[in-house]
Amino acid sequence: MFAAIASLGAIGLLAALALGFAAKKFAVEVDPRELAILEILPGANCGACGYPGCSGYAKMVVNGDKIAATCPPGGAMVMGKIANIMGFAPVEIDPQVAVVMCQGDNQKSKEKYHYLGLADCQAAQKVADGPKQCPGGCLGLGTCERTCPFGAIEMTEEGLAVISRKKCTGCGKCVEACPRDVIHMTPLDATTHVLCNSHDRGVLVRKYCDIGCIACQICTKQVPDAYRVEDSLATVVYEYYDEAPEAVDKCPTKCIRDFTEGYPEGSSFADISVPVKRGRRAA
Repeated sequence: MFAAIASLGAIGLLAALALGFAAKKFAVEVDPRELAILEILPGANCGACGYPGCSGYAKMVVNGDKIAATCPPGGAMVMGKIANIMGFAPVEIDPQVAVVMCQGDNQKSKEKYHYLGLADCQAAQKVADGPKQCPGGCLGLGTCERTCPFGAIEMTEEGLAVISRKKCTGCGKCVEACPRDVIHMTPLDATTHVLCNSHDRGVLVRKYCDIGCIACQICTKQVPDAYRVEDSLATVVYEYYDEAPEAVDKCPTKCIRDFTEGYPEGSSFADISVPVKRGRRAA
């Protein structure tokens, strides 16, 4: 019995010594700057920088002669700290937020059929191009909400995705997850948007949505610099975002929304924070 215990102990000791030697022999040295950068990154591993997670981003920065990509969730503060660690010039970052370009929830837009499948927008889109008559409207099945690592997206009771301007970090994961390209990245300073994603002619839009853009061009007549109408859809010209609110009250279908006045109907995001104007209107 004693001999067996002694043998097992000796085997364990030898194994520990072997593992210790291997760990020391094959240890990979990590640049302390890489560890310092990892400490200040958000840790979301969202991939918005274009690299595989925060560790991949930190390694890229340390191995390069410049900061080749920014960290959108970290923003200007994190980028400034990284520049100090590396001794590089500060990298300017234009903060962005994601916006769902649609207000056509289950009450305001019509269905082609009643979908009973998997509660996933990508799955629903594969069935006859989705259950909604609008070809570009939010399907409301919450794929973007489940994808967001920052809890910045909610689904209203009537099936509309809404993104919090306060919580959104601009990582873009929701944009990739949406099968209808209804989520767009927009400048943080721009609070007014045309919340419609349909390129159908106005006469058709009126048949399936109460709040869609009908390309009437009233917005372009009201504020010529701030809006354009292309392919039957009005959009804000973000270089002139500060003029865009002037057309909100003139829109006949109310598809233009200024988020400083509130979120789409049914949203619980009530804390509207108006960002400091960091951009400049185009000359």
